[in-house]
Amino acid sequence: MFKRLSQILNQEFDVSEDAFKDIRQTCLEQNAILSEMLVKKKLVTESQLLEAFSKLYQMPFLPKVTLDEFSTEFTQKLSIQFLKKYVMVPIKNMEKVPMTAAQDETIEAGRAVILLNNPTVFQPVDDMLKILQWDDATLVLSTRESILSLINSAYDSSRDTAQQLVADMEGDGNDIISEIEETADLLDDTSDAPIIKLVNHIISQSVKSGASDIHIEPYQNSFKVRYRVDGILYDLLSPPKWMQSSLISRIKVMSKMNIAEKRLPQDGRFDVKIGDQSIDIRVSTIPITYGERIVLRLLNKSSTLLRLPDLGLKDEKLKLIESLIHLSHGIILVTGPTGSGKTTTLYAILSQINSPDINIITIEDPVEYQLKGIGQIQVNSKIDLTFSRGLRSIVRQDPDVILIGEMRDQETADIGVQSALTGHLVFSTLHTNDSASAITRLVDIGVEPFLISSSVIAVIAQRLLRVLCSDCKEPYHPDAETLQQLGNIKGAASADGPVTFYRAKGCPRCFGSGYKGRLGIYEIMVLNESLQSMILKSHDSHQIKKEAVSQGMTTLYDDGIQKVLEGITTIEEVLRVTQT
Repeated sequence: MFKRLSQILNQEFDVSEDAFKDIRQTCLEQNAILSEMLVKKKLVTESQLLEAFSKLYQMPFLPKVTLDEFSTEFTQKLSIQFLKKYVMVPIKNMEKVPMTAAQDETIEAGRAVILLNNPTVFQPVDDMLKILQWDDATLVLSTRESILSLINSAYDSSRDTAQQLVADMEGDGNDIISEIEETADLLDDTSDAPIIKLVNHIISQSVKSGASDIHIEPYQNSFKVRYRVDGILYDLLSPPKWMQSSLISRIKVMSKMNIAEKRLPQDGRFDVKIGDQSIDIRVSTIPITYGERIVLRLLNKSSTLLRLPDLGLKDEKLKLIESLIHLSHGIILVTGPTGSGKTTTLYAILSQINSPDINIITIEDPVEYQLKGIGQIQVNSKIDLTFSRGLRSIVRQDPDVILIGEMRDQETADIGVQSALTGHLVFSTLHTNDSASAITRLVDIGVEPFLISSSVIAVIAQRLLRVLCSDCKEPYHPDAETLQQLGNIKGAASADGPVTFYRAKGCPRCFGSGYKGRLGIYEIMVLNESLQSMILKSHDSHQIKKEAVSQGMTTLYDDGIQKVLEGITTIEEVLRVTQT
């Protein structure tokens, strides 16, 4: 068998006989699996190895399997751990699936098929057939990623809904026991404790819906669980009041909080895996009249970082930001309320300018994404590692670029200003409503106006607005009164006829909201000589904004209306996020 495999690899993928023998000898010495070692040592890719196995064992090879519908009855008989251990999954598909793009052969609808990653797991396959009571099945090779994706999808869709879990918990809760142990993967959790199953399901359902936060809110006679999707809160569940204590205790145990302390606010965090997704969850509790209120902030560490062109910036604004972030010194501020995407924008900027010839150091609370080649410091108030203290150490580390998570006080702002004046490029955030208000905010926390005018080079204000669902958005023609209310926006009137706007309708793909995903709108105020001179005389935000607009700055509202004219979002959404 080994001789035949080496011949196929040599003929098809130029793997030399000597290299194959060396790998095989290594496997014998280390008691390793030959196929895994071949891929690990990069002699072949996984797909190339499976193609060789396909020829060797006369099994069809399906590089990628994506089935919208297939039978998940096997989830009641086989454990997810068993299938993941041997990387195989039994399917009875509901539709025809071609074996490969180059072959005419297909998997017929309803045919019993076992997808394998390793064709030599004969005994587990036999065991599976016996458990499922299948007389026979077609064995098909596929990639590890495809098989694990189908396994996770099957077990996720076959789980009870949150409402069913609540309905199954009868009584007053005296028998509910919170178990301390947590599992690495929520889909692998086989615990029978109802509260553990409920908490796991709330988290996994929220992640599946793309939620950024989960709110657990106790009231006098009720108890509500909500989640935030695309910036809007939706009701997820209303469990009975008697579950409140047990559910909150379970989350506090997972977060390693003091479950006995119910009078003081607490903060914690924990990590979970849901299939192939790694989720970092930050937990905050506060005591309120009817119990403890909990908010869980979900951060999907498996998602890829956005690049600057992906943020929704128009060409001229993208070019402006790219020119600003390559300056040698000065402060660039990104402003907006909590959840407006400031950190995402800053990470996209750092990724853009990151290169081996510059030293970038950040101090953040918390560090949300690990950026390769960048030194990141986590604020830790318990050991007095604050923004100001960490920043004093950073400036002694010979940085070229410094990111300050937030300018919260005068000391932090002063160090940031001094760093900018001594040849460093500094990025930071402020919680203000628009770009001009950032100047007022800096003055309020104690920074002298002459230092602001000489150090700050630009302020970027931003908001996130929801994007219309492409499957269900419907066109309409606004009336003259609506167009008049929009103001004198370029493009709001068309010489060719009535302008077409779009509105939200709602469909299953967007959960009936009419929106799917979010995009940024931006207001970029570059401090030219005119604005610098004005800041020295007055720090009134209205006057500063008026001067910036006269210099050609596009406001958040104007940028939002342009998105409306392009059919990306709605007027209502722009008004909601700009509060105009």
